[in-house]
Amino acid sequence: MESQLPTTTVTANGVEIAYELYGKTTDPVIMLIHGLGMPMTAWPMGMVDRLVDAGFQVLRIDNRDQGRSQKMGLPIPNVVWQILKLKMGFKVSAPYPLTDLMYDVIGVLDALDIQEVHLVGVSMGGMISQLVAINAPSRVKTLTSIMSTTSNPKLPQPRKDVMSHLLRASKVNKPDDVLNFQIKTWELIGSPGFPTSREGLEKYVRDLLDRGMSREGTTCQMLAILATPNRFKELGGLSMPVQVIHGTDDPLIPMAAGQETADAIAQAKLHLIKGMGHDLPAQLHERLCDLIIDQATALESHDSKALA
Repeated sequence: MESQLPTTTVTANGVEIAYELYGKTTDPVIMLIHGLGMPMTAWPMGMVDRLVDAGFQVLRIDNRDQGRSQKMGLPIPNVVWQILKLKMGFKVSAPYPLTDLMYDVIGVLDALDIQEVHLVGVSMGGMISQLVAINAPSRVKTLTSIMSTTSNPKLPQPRKDVMSHLLRASKVNKPDDVLNFQIKTWELIGSPGFPTSREGLEKYVRDLLDRGMSREGTTCQMLAILATPNRFKELGGLSMPVQVIHGTDDPLIPMAAGQETADAIAQAKLHLIKGMGHDLPAQLHERLCDLIIDQATALESHDSKALA
């Protein structure tokens, strides 16, 4: 496969955002946005290859504060206090809102002169993708929201052992400890029905760390998530094709969040995958890509017939 452009950056929303673009320049674009603390390499190349082979360009980015995108270096409020404020119903303070990451995405499209995309987001990336679809619907041909949420605070919370583990992140500093902490994270949130070997997890995590994972950036992104209002009502106004994919065994964003996301959008198709957790295991790459491809192809075929 040929990368149309090497990993490079563009100025988007005043921020330097790193991106990679794969495939033929004449093909429609699928844009991939990943989640909290994740650089673009969290999207497995097996999925990128499959989407390109199906006749699409694939655009993936490092969200701000991760990978090779700009590190914002902003003051970070006390996280424990912000979580307590959230539980008490008070407004959370964050270095920036999640809408800033939405404008980063739109800015990348502007910089690359891409008018519209099939937008696919995982976890926090699903939240960002939903915001793009709500606020800039003309840029979104189709939306695929994977293991994400409406940000309704009344939805079920992460499993307690997962949450207690993640709250330890700030105490992990040595490189070997960081590696083991990240491997343990994926062991906790991974798919029980589609397990990944310890060796596979170690390679995956090393690739993420090599690309760049910022602890401070992850905290900023987490606070942006916590400060984000419920989107249920706004999602009801979407008119483009939408599908929601969620695992039945997701311990980080429980299945009820995916169900509510689909309930919010009249035309949304809900795909619940038994045994899937909060990851993209190799055993599901074909199934996930087929869902993305089928929705995008149906829209492209419809548009071609309309123009004929």
